[in-house]
Amino acid sequence: MSDKTMLYIPGKKLSVPKVAKRTSQVLVSVLLSAAVAFVLVLGSSMLVAQGTASKALTVWLAFIHRGDIQATAILSSLVTVLFVYWQRDKERGK
Repeated sequence: MSDKTMLYIPGKKLSVPKVAKRTSQVLVSVLLSAAVAFVLVLGSSMLVAQGTASKALTVWLAFIHRGDIQATAILSSLVTVLFVYWQRDKERGK
């Protein structure tokens, strides 16, 4: 069993260790979740009186810098990535 796998980046295919690929997948999912949270905070800020994009950014940064939020985002992304790989391996019969 090979400990290398292919990582697809737009325009490139890289052979990387499985741990590096899974780590990058967790990182990307955490960043995407943070971006969605920003859109939600920005949208809710625009719906209240005197809401501005700079206030929304301040609120979002305060939210994202909380340790419990970071730990929850990383843990949920890690569990999801590991579950998907585990489920895929079970379906293949490994």
